[in-house]
Amino acid sequence: MSLPIVAVVGRPNVGKSTFFNKIIGTRISIVEDTPGVTRDRIYAEGEWIGQRFALVDTGGIEPSSTDVILSQMREQAQIAMDMADVILFMVDGKEGLTTADDEVAMMLRRTGKEVILIVNKIDRGTPDDGIYDFYELGLGEPIAISAANMTNLGDVLDRVVNAINDAGVADVDDDEDITKVAIIGKPNVGKSSLVNAFLGENRVIVSDIAGTTRDSIDSPFEYDGEQYILIDTAGIRRRSRVNEDIEKYSVIRAIAAIERSDVCLLMIDAQDGITEQDKKIAGLAHESGKAIIVVVNKWDLIEKDNHTMDKFKRDIHQELPFMSYAPEVFVSVKSGQRLLNIMDMVYTVAQNRAMRVRTGQLNSLIQDAMMMQPPPSDKGKRLKIYYVSQIGIKPPLFSFQINIRDLMHFSYARYLENKIRDTFGFAGTSIKFVFRTKADKDV
Repeated sequence: MSLPIVAVVGRPNVGKSTFFNKIIGTRISIVEDTPGVTRDRIYAEGEWIGQRFALVDTGGIEPSSTDVILSQMREQAQIAMDMADVILFMVDGKEGLTTADDEVAMMLRRTGKEVILIVNKIDRGTPDDGIYDFYELGLGEPIAISAANMTNLGDVLDRVVNAINDAGVADVDDDEDITKVAIIGKPNVGKSSLVNAFLGENRVIVSDIAGTTRDSIDSPFEYDGEQYILIDTAGIRRRSRVNEDIEKYSVIRAIAAIERSDVCLLMIDAQDGITEQDKKIAGLAHESGKAIIVVVNKWDLIEKDNHTMDKFKRDIHQELPFMSYAPEVFVSVKSGQRLLNIMDMVYTVAQNRAMRVRTGQLNSLIQDAMMMQPPPSDKGKRLKIYYVSQIGIKPPLFSFQINIRDLMHFSYARYLENKIRDTFGFAGTSIKFVFRTKADKDV
């Protein structure tokens, strides 16, 4: 399912990041933290009165001088216009209307997109006069908020849901029968070359200069009778290396591509090995619940013996322990070595991500697992698992009815996951667990 995208746009220091963090830090946000994985909080899923959406913070601009603010604002607004279904245009109620606000509003009015004007830093007790000047922007009635104090955030979210419905993008399954494959990785690891090799044409610009691909580029592709969309993404750099503002937005677009994909091909440069940046990118795909294949490129340039591949696989498992389920393939995009293996694996992991297990088989397996290794106990109380069912796919989601949530230790949950994988497979896809007690309300 492709979620409606809601982008937050505005000048520096108007409160975009504060607004974003308040939204994703409340109960409307779906946030999952994986041990050892840190995710940039510039893209997150949210939900309000039953409507799910993706919230994008286009903030983080730190101009070195006021002379470049307008050009950066144009770039930011262009990103929002390209990718968003709904745009939240935030202005500063204390500072008042500025030339930059007026210029960006002019761009937004021409888009035809749903634009919601938010006047931030309007605290309780502040006269409403502070928002009247913003009617001149021609974007309709502004909403006065205080992001820091969480004032009127519910009103904004109500407008967001209405705008999504008016735009006709609510809960849209786009091309559900077509598997979307995002090629992700650092700059210059061969992502565009891989896309071109599959397509048999120079569809994407290929260059040794890191950062050539500025945008996420979709290419329809057919293999063995199956339909795919290949998404070539901009390389994600370490934050200290992201100096150009356009690079910052390339990161946002790459993360957006991960979110709307079914399968991620994590490309690693065989000559570099597994770097810290590879770990970060892998974490983004893992946290998003995507099927993942590790593609080690430039394998033809490595001096090898009988143990080289096995050693590299051990390094992958050691450096990326949170996604030990991901299969690896060692290729040379330049020579074409093992490229067709990738698409065979894509088909398999996509099927696994959509796999369902019968409830009877699942409960039988869990009962056997508990007999082989009894559940943990504490102070005379032992964990009991009454019932297990699969309640979702893409990724597979399993619900466990238990007696005491605190007794479900991480190590025992990992043991149960391994048992499920050993029996049913699920190679290439993460699987998720939720643990419920009798005191929990049905959701």
